[in-house]
Amino acid sequence: MSTRQPIWGLMAEFSDLQKLVHAAERVKERGYKSLDAYTPFPCEELNEIVAGHHNVLPLVTLIGGIVGCASGLGMQYWTSAVDYPINIGGRPLFSWPQFIPVTFELTILNAALFCVVALILVNGLPLPYHPVFNVDRFALASNDRFFLTIESDDPLFDREETRRFLEGLGPEAVSEVEH
Repeated sequence: MSTRQPIWGLMAEFSDLQKLVHAAERVKERGYKSLDAYTPFPCEELNEIVAGHHNVLPLVTLIGGIVGCASGLGMQYWTSAVDYPINIGGRPLFSWPQFIPVTFELTILNAALFCVVALILVNGLPLPYHPVFNVDRFALASNDRFFLTIESDDPLFDREETRRFLEGLGPEAVSEVEH
């Protein structure tokens, strides 16, 4: 009995963008969720099909901004009203107009830092190596070929059935992507 090694996924190669877009639509209609497409130039239509609309970055940026705003105001309140209160000319200890510049700067700084860290984590970086580079023909992805991959961690993935389905979409070739 021969056992086959597990694979990362299957990759279909297409010769033009419209074939790839059509294939991606069919794959999405079939119910596959773990898929990705590789093209030599950006394609907004393909991005909508493959990536969907879920984006966590705006929420993380908002949370970072709120944390920055609260920490800026809190730090200044603590230092001027609690830790080292100085009453100068009868002014209140918590004079909020003078706190606006520092609070604004910390809001922007924290929002940007949270966004950058979330962007790195969401994109799975650093990723020094990706399994798709194990397929020799993938080198053409930056020239004139278009590729669609279905990852093996997809709930609907079955090695043989998925291969037959991809071959039915009319690609130039279907390759197994090794780990």
